[in-house]
Amino acid sequence: MQRILALLGAPGSRREIKSSAPTQLVPASKTDSQEQEVAVSDQNVNTYTVAVKSNRLDRWLDRVVAASGSEPVYFTIILALLTWALLGIRFGTSNTWQVTISDAQAIVNMIFDAFLMRQQLNTHGSILVVAASLRSRTASNKRMLKHLIASGKHAKVNPAQFHELNESSFSSELPAENMLGRISTSLSYFVGHIATVSGFWVGIFIWLGFGKYCNWSNTWQLYINSATSALMVFILAFIANIRERHTKYMTRCLQQIWQVDAALELDLRALTGDTVPNPVVVISAPKQSKIQRAIDYYADLVGTLVGIVILVAVFVMWVAIGPALHWDSNWWLLIGTYAGLVGLNDGFVLLNVGTVIGNFETVQLTEVEYEDLDMLAAIGVSHIPEERVADNSLTCRLSIWLGNLLSHELTVILGVISIFGLIIGASAMRWSVTGQLLCNVPPSIIESFFTMVLITGHNIGDAKRRVDLHNVYLRRVKLVAYVNALGKEETEKVDVEIEVQNAVDEVGEVCEIGILDEVVN
Repeated sequence: MQRILALLGAPGSRREIKSSAPTQLVPASKTDSQEQEVAVSDQNVNTYTVAVKSNRLDRWLDRVVAASGSEPVYFTIILALLTWALLGIRFGTSNTWQVTISDAQAIVNMIFDAFLMRQQLNTHGSILVVAASLRSRTASNKRMLKHLIASGKHAKVNPAQFHELNESSFSSELPAENMLGRISTSLSYFVGHIATVSGFWVGIFIWLGFGKYCNWSNTWQLYINSATSALMVFILAFIANIRERHTKYMTRCLQQIWQVDAALELDLRALTGDTVPNPVVVISAPKQSKIQRAIDYYADLVGTLVGIVILVAVFVMWVAIGPALHWDSNWWLLIGTYAGLVGLNDGFVLLNVGTVIGNFETVQLTEVEYEDLDMLAAIGVSHIPEERVADNSLTCRLSIWLGNLLSHELTVILGVISIFGLIIGASAMRWSVTGQLLCNVPPSIIESFFTMVLITGHNIGDAKRRVDLHNVYLRRVKLVAYVNALGKEETEKVDVEIEVQNAVDEVGEVCEIGILDEVVN
């Protein structure tokens, strides 16, 4: 019984993260034993790889989530939207044409909400592991740098000279996005810009202005329902694509960071002879209020296999009751009504979870920066010029404020209350077409707005991550150049010592020959 309760209570809990970077050991020489060589090959992993989940179903679902953000799926959805729009030239006055996009949006909405939640949580877990691994290796590198300075063989570096160091073995910059990636990123900033969001609300108010002219009819409501449904389908497909694209780009950057980070550790171990393994770094689970715990519980259910099973069950039930409702307009609107209410809640939850885990990621990457600065201080560098997120415009500040407001846990509670209000209103109308539209139109408008704000939050977070990764990479490239310079100094000292010793040996030999000559004479 306790085990069942533990399983039921598991979703939503944020567990601590434990990780250590693979230790880079100096390759064994030919005179060393084979066991040492095997140990080195097991440890020296200098390439970043995403951890593979042990559960086969989880791995399968992750592949499906990745496919949902792929270019073929994205362009297929755009093509379908264009086809629907062209059909509207002939069938635009038909309610069936308008309900079609509403039902399509309902299906896409529920599927993509689950996928976006899982995509978000997967990326969060990867970033935390990266932060812990970077701190793990930094702890070892800092220890070895302090040892080199404490040995008295090397003095602390002049900060001005440190900034001028260049390393030819590694690129001075992280990889750049390709042209399609840059276009997608630019489009992402346009869609999530506060001006675009404001334009959306201007359109809503214009629609409201025509309400009296259209006698507040169902057709009038279907107009905005169709427009926001089409917009939602596009935005959901777009945000899945842009997130997947940015995740792949971040992976490429991490692969390059891992190589230079591993090279730095290996060079330091070659200089110091240090063989102590990299320590395990623990990132404690964040504190959760009871409300936040409930929100996270729901988010985990939506983004896991349980959520997918519930989603499939809903579709099966909807199809099953089709004959009983004679496949009429009420039946067609029913799935849209369900998706509208659930999607409204999902919109609040996606914003909340995205903001909460994004803030936690920022804290952990700040810890990485502090550890790096402490490592640089060991060699006398207290400051290094770095890139910062320079956008401090009113638009950016307003976007951040709006995102924080809409993602607050109390806002999620207000969203749940509004859903119950819509259900009560639709029940009072006996779930007529007008009653179901009540549960379709306002949620569709609000969720469209929320997904635009979600893109804004993603853009701000992505800009911060890129700057953080660039700075992490730059610090390590400079340190590799510094350590290589120390290695050259060691080599030059050894060469001088050898030359001096050879000269002494030659003088000794000459002296011995002279003495022998004197003895013989």
